[in-house]
Amino acid sequence: MCSRTTASSPCHAAFVIPIARGKVESAVGHTQRKLLGLRFEAIEEAQAYLDRFDATWAGTRIHGTTKRQVSAMFAEEKPYLLTLPEEPMRYFQYGRRRVHLDGCVEVDRAYYAPPPGYLGRELSVQWNNVHVRIIDPATGELLREHLKQKPGGRRIREGDEPKRTPLSTLALLDRADRISEQAGRLCRRMHAREGEVAVRRIQGLLALARKHGVRAVDEACGVALDVGVPEYQFVRRYVGRRVEEPLQLTLRHVDPLIRDLNRYRDLIGELTDPNTEGEKT
Repeated sequence: MCSRTTASSPCHAAFVIPIARGKVESAVGHTQRKLLGLRFEAIEEAQAYLDRFDATWAGTRIHGTTKRQVSAMFAEEKPYLLTLPEEPMRYFQYGRRRVHLDGCVEVDRAYYAPPPGYLGRELSVQWNNVHVRIIDPATGELLREHLKQKPGGRRIREGDEPKRTPLSTLALLDRADRISEQAGRLCRRMHAREGEVAVRRIQGLLALARKHGVRAVDEACGVALDVGVPEYQFVRRYVGRRVEEPLQLTLRHVDPLIRDLNRYRDLIGELTDPNTEGEKT
């Protein structure tokens, strides 16, 4: 039984008014107690048991409050029952997300765009395993609804792309130019190809320069451009591999401080020769 009063609820019985909620929940608890301690090999077997229980006992008993047979009351209500919805009730998670410089909010490591004009603002977000809804927290207006994406995915409604490059993105590109010529070229090529989608990757490249130094990032960007792979992922892997490489030590074989090996050989021979033992003492 279900005590919800909205017509969209996937209930398996009549919608009940709040004053009858206790009676409905009491019946559910009674049915659960009848199953307590019983074991069934399959859910069909459990359903058949409950059907027999309803037909032979639950439906024929006299309700303690109404003093009427339960099956007779159900027969009166049945013509007024609504059909079940085709899809179950949607359950959403809720949160607040700030619109990033690329014009998107982040949900479960995927990115979704509201309409233009919300850059930097905090919006309400609802999501489940199928949909993501972006809502204006001030008015409650549904701004956009997107299909849920896998991590790394991105959804932007056609026509919501900015008509010109935002000033915040131009500032990021200028910062990349100041790092080095190669870094600036790579960032501008990513932005020319992907638009505002590349903003997060440009920020990632700037973070690499702060963490590992300008020289390492400049070298990685130069290699990426030379081999024709102007991607942030390539630069990140290249810099990470250089950092993880063990320090290569070069040993000298000839040096003024290193004696000739023959001298070491003669010294070891003298120390191990038994004929010279008496002379040493």
